Amino acid sequence: MNPTYEVLALRYATTDPDRPRRENFMPGMDLHDAPMPLDYYIWVIRGHGRLLVVDTGFGKDAANERHRTLLHEPAALLKRAGIDAAAVPDVILTHLHYDHAGSLDAFEGATFHLQDEEMRYATGRPMCHACLRAPFNLRDVLQAVGLVHSGRVRFHDGVAELYPGISLHRVGGHTGGLQVVRVATDRGPLVLASDAFHFTENRLRRAPFPIVYHIGEMLEGYRRCEELAGGCEDLLIPGHDPDVRERWPALIPGFEDIVRLDLPPLRD
Repeated sequence: MNPTYEVLALRYATTDPDRPRRENFMPGMDLHDAPMPLDYYIWVIRGHGRLLVVDTGFGKDAANERHRTLLHEPAALLKRAGIDAAAVPDVILTHLHYDHAGSLDAFEGATFHLQDEEMRYATGRPMCHACLRAPFNLRDVLQAVGLVHSGRVRFHDGVAELYPGISLHRVGGHTGGLQVVRVATDRGPLVLASDAFHFTENRLRRAPFPIVYHIGEMLEGYRRCEELAGGCEDLLIPGHDPDVRERWPALIPGFEDIVRLDLPPLRD
């Protein structure tokens, strides 16, 4: 039997609360407009002597450049959860967009786990197109390449089991090599979907988020995530949905920006 793990979602940044819904769905797929802000998360998997961080967020410079509201530096937020970023042994990068692969230097002792296809995508022919390279920060990509040359990146091709009960699954769609993370928990196989779907509504309505490399892979990714979670809605964790921190219990009473995903949600 696989071990089970504690899983945390840590909200480190957000957007303008008046961000309109139309920015979260492809044109023609949403008939109503209302505020629908994004939240930005990193995630933690820990237990049985293992500690993994999923994605690394961004810091003050990127927040200013992208006009985002930085609530916490990712490393400082991890510290609130009792984690020293510099001592984290494994970091999973779901993809290399600026909001998932900034602040890499805070994890000075980590091995980084990345799909082969994501590095090809982020450094290859697709980056000749401005609309595809816009969500990347060049300095982050160059830093990731530097980590490869320092022997600190472990590449994966498709499906990989990192540890018993923790596996990676390439779904693509949003980027060429986007991967999701499946984690064994006491309540079942939890899927950290990252940007396979930004909001639960994207997946339920099969209405893609407009930042997308391959629409067909994104739509198939919804189905794949559902299969990985055994069809249980409460085990599918979207990448940017404010509903996450509202549905799951706080790790620290009174501090809403770190929640326990391995526990049952507070509401359906």
